[in-house]
Amino acid sequence: MKTILNFLVISILLSFKADEHPTLAIGSAAPDFSLKGVDGKMYSLKSFANAKILMIVFTCNHCPTAQAYETRLKKITSDYKTKGVQVVAISPNDAKSVRLDEMGYTDLGDTYQDMQNRAKIAGFNFPYLYDGDTEITSIKYGPIATPHVFIFDEKRILRYNGRIDDVEKPTGTPTSLDTRNALDNLLAKQKVAIEKTKVFGCSVKWAEKEELTNKEKESWVTEAVNIESINDEGIKQLLKNDTKKLRLINVWATWCGPCVAEIPDFLNINRMYRNRDFEFVTISADKPDKKEKALATLKRLQASSKNYIYNSDDIYKLIELIDPKWQGALPYTLLVEPNGKIVYQKQGAINPLKMKTLIVEHPLIGRYF
Repeated sequence: MKTILNFLVISILLSFKADEHPTLAIGSAAPDFSLKGVDGKMYSLKSFANAKILMIVFTCNHCPTAQAYETRLKKITSDYKTKGVQVVAISPNDAKSVRLDEMGYTDLGDTYQDMQNRAKIAGFNFPYLYDGDTEITSIKYGPIATPHVFIFDEKRILRYNGRIDDVEKPTGTPTSLDTRNALDNLLAKQKVAIEKTKVFGCSVKWAEKEELTNKEKESWVTEAVNIESINDEGIKQLLKNDTKKLRLINVWATWCGPCVAEIPDFLNINRMYRNRDFEFVTISADKPDKKEKALATLKRLQASSKNYIYNSDDIYKLIELIDPKWQGALPYTLLVEPNGKIVYQKQGAINPLKMKTLIVEHPLIGRYF
């Protein structure tokens, strides 16, 4: 509950300039646009001129509410396509304005490449357009949160503006199918019964909010960086993981170039998920007398995670303690569930995206509230 409240507070605080981008009023004509889709093609209003009804939904990758609605958006698209309804998704977010601590429910950010990945992975059956670089189109429409639906009639006059339905989870049965009702009204040549609803989700990450991501980066500098010696029993306890958290363990050394090079990836992962049931731990395989050198490296990288250095020169004993299957090459990474079940182990550098996906799709973490 605390994590959910923290996420909602951040979203509310980040919406402090929303009034500078007023939402398009019912009865307004659809503003034109020229946006690139994840398929590399350019799209405008004319691209969908043959559609009886145009449904534009502003959504994104990182928002848990937006992710929760992906399946229902695909279902709406397939259910209404033969009826002349065209669904188009637009991402309004400036990717540089998304803080890492807002990404605790996702594995992908809001860059164009991230959008391409999400569309492919999720199997989107509708155009997914990118407006993050300029936000010109998004400012014209004025979405409040993701997702936010705008439905235009055959003359491209706005007839509905609001939510998809009233259940912000991928499961459950909505009691108010607002978007579908609006589409049905228009297809029946009727006035939309409910023209406007409130929306719930993550605030739009307008470009001016980049100052908040800069403040986040500044805060990392102030976080304490420490390293503690750890003995055999301590290693065993780390692997036992007698907590309620998913624990990511990375074994590294100052003399290992690939180890040091990938630590920033681990730190970004930690900053994304550390407010969830997640913990990142590093173990230095340097000799005990290199403790200060290891600490200096961690400080340079701003590694405020839990950091340890093995207190023995016997590196082979460390290898056996960590994982008897490990052949000894660095770096080495483990993902350990509560009660010690190892669900991932890798000798060599990790794939950051695959690791994020593995974490966020674990039952302890999850993509949704």
